[in-house]
Amino acid sequence: MIITPPESKEQHADAAGGRAHFLQVFLSQRSQMEALVSRRVGCRATAADLVQDLFLRFWRRPLVQVEELSTYLLRCAGNIAIDHLRSEGARVRSSEGWLPEQQDNQGSEPQAALEAGNDLRHVEAALRSLPERTRQIFLLNRIHGRKYAEIAKAMGLSQSAVEKHMMRALEACKASLREPSPRKAP
Repeated sequence: MIITPPESKEQHADAAGGRAHFLQVFLSQRSQMEALVSRRVGCRATAADLVQDLFLRFWRRPLVQVEELSTYLLRCAGNIAIDHLRSEGARVRSSEGWLPEQQDNQGSEPQAALEAGNDLRHVEAALRSLPERTRQIFLLNRIHGRKYAEIAKAMGLSQSAVEKHMMRALEACKASLREPSPRKAP
């Protein structure tokens, strides 16, 4: 049997009372919050989803004391609508190729794919030419996601040695991309 100190029972009662108050205020403001969000995002269903998300955010975290909860909730609803519009704008720009790095390659996609293939072959050749230990360290880090400390422990090396091997491997990869493509003999 667990005996709870009196102050702990009071804190629990306060938290339960605070949750009940929050729920009451939230439900009374829900239609206003949904209307506000709907006006900003232009969709009632999205507004309902965003307000529901707002509720879950508040419900999952400890209660925060604010002077006027209803005003605070309305402000938060406005902010969540703005956040939604920002993320949607970024998603649309990305999918339509508005980002600068995508605009440069739009007209030459086949050429860019060919160049990427060539670059990949150069990097693969550079990796094959590395000493076995350096290549293994590079692959463990970049392909398998191992951290330097993990690699050092597994291979019986110092972390500094792993870092030096990685620097060599990365420099070899960079150098392979700077070199002009060798022409094949007829």
